[in-house]
Amino acid sequence: MQPTDEPAFAPPTGEDREIETLAEFDEVWRRGALAGCRVQAVDLTERTSALLTADVAGAVFLGCPMREDAAAKVRVSGALVFPPVPGLPFNPYRGLLYTPGDLFSGLADGGYDATPDARAYDWFQRTKADGDVFSSMLRAIHDDSISDALDELLAGAAVVGVMGGHAMARGTEAYAGAARLGRALARAGFTVATGGGPGAMEAANLGAYASVFADGMLDEALELLAKAPSFSPSVTEWARAAFAVRERWPSGGASVGIPTWFYGHEPPNAFASHLAKYFANATREDGLLARSNAGVVFLPGAAGTVQEVFDNATPNYYESRGEPTPMVLVDRAHWTAHLPVWPLLQSLARGRSMESRIALVDRVEEAPAALDALLSGVAHASSSPASA
Repeated sequence: MQPTDEPAFAPPTGEDREIETLAEFDEVWRRGALAGCRVQAVDLTERTSALLTADVAGAVFLGCPMREDAAAKVRVSGALVFPPVPGLPFNPYRGLLYTPGDLFSGLADGGYDATPDARAYDWFQRTKADGDVFSSMLRAIHDDSISDALDELLAGAAVVGVMGGHAMARGTEAYAGAARLGRALARAGFTVATGGGPGAMEAANLGAYASVFADGMLDEALELLAKAPSFSPSVTEWARAAFAVRERWPSGGASVGIPTWFYGHEPPNAFASHLAKYFANATREDGLLARSNAGVVFLPGAAGTVQEVFDNATPNYYESRGEPTPMVLVDRAHWTAHLPVWPLLQSLARGRSMESRIALVDRVEEAPAALDALLSGVAHASSSPASA
């Protein structure tokens, strides 16, 4: 192969090579270190002078608005420029995860249908089966950007996933129990991660949000939310009730929600501080479980939760290093009689390293202790497989 004079866009090395905010751009530019950087979705229209003078050889600008003269200059200087895509209700190159405010912007005045979340779902519905390679490419780029941002956020975190059905209504004891579970896990130092939707997922994110307040806050919040028990028939009223709680108690505890536009009738919840929303549900499901490195708690659910149990059990089954992630199933009657997942899970685990990393408990209040026991390798009397 003959050598060429074209720049090689190899993966960057060193600090601050991935730039996701204007402040980061300014700092790296002042150091004269833009060469080879990846700049994601940063508005550079006011940084023309910097772009005209900087060394940008090997840099890549992903969806960064900039003036035409600046764009021409950086291209000539050896950078790649992927311009913003006009007319999209989302940014495929975004460098950070969504916040509830991002996805629900416009809710107060225009209702849910006016929000970026609803408009992104409408776009997905129009394009998911149109055979247009450009649309599918945009979805793939978006989801890859989200995965990158999620990995950056969770680096070094002890993540516990909480799985459960979306039909769990506000105002029920089951919902309150899931919220108390999220609070207990967050207070124990775990990062709570859920599927980011309503029901059990919202409850666990709510609990993490409430973890920084006195206990009475959660009780009051549950009462307020019960006035809009479900996202059906009105997503607008359901979401507004959540934002009313956030406004009354601002700056709650952090947690992660990983929802999808694949189930567009199922909106994200407003209590996860960071929302990694995907178009591809398979990527979302696998990513949520794979990142739950400190264990997964499975609350009662239906087909989706059953799928998640075995999606999580599969890598545990084949784990050869003796370190499968703990799995705690809550509600003995649900998992042994209504949907008899537990007997099959026990059969799969028998004689393998995952056998000592699964537990079944009767009540949600027992789940944190069971998880702690599995993590420490000490059998918990009410949750060990043998006692089931």
